[in-house]
Amino acid sequence: MRAKDELGRFGEEVASRHLAAGGAAILDRNWRCREGELDLVVRDGAALVFCEVKTRSGERFGSAAEAVVGRKAARIRRLAARWLAEHPHEPSPVRFDVVLVLRRPAGHVRVEHRRAAF
Repeated sequence: MRAKDELGRFGEEVASRHLAAGGAAILDRNWRCREGELDLVVRDGAALVFCEVKTRSGERFGSAAEAVVGRKAARIRRLAARWLAEHPHEPSPVRFDVVLVLRRPAGHVRVEHRRAAF
C-alpha cells in the first residue's frame, strides 16, 4: 500500500472516531460512484453531514483546509446530491464539513473539525 493511501486511511479512521465521540452517527464511509467518492456521511443531530477528510503529515504544502475549495467543494456537493438521490430519508438540513487530521512524525495527532466549511 502506498504511504499516501495509508495516511489517508489513518486520517479517515481518526476522523470517524472523532465524529462518533462527538455524538455523530456514521451512515456511510468511502461511498463511491462513477463521479468520485465521499469520505464520510454522518448524522449530527438533525443535520445530514457530508464530511471531507484531509490528512497531512506536515504543513509544508499548506493547510489541509486549503485543498477543499472551488472545484473540489463543487464536486463534493454534486456527489452529495447523488448520495441523497440514492438514499431516501426524511428531509434534513444538509451541511458540508471538513475534518483536518495532522499526523506528526512523533505520533502526535491533531484533529480540527470545521463545521459548515463550504
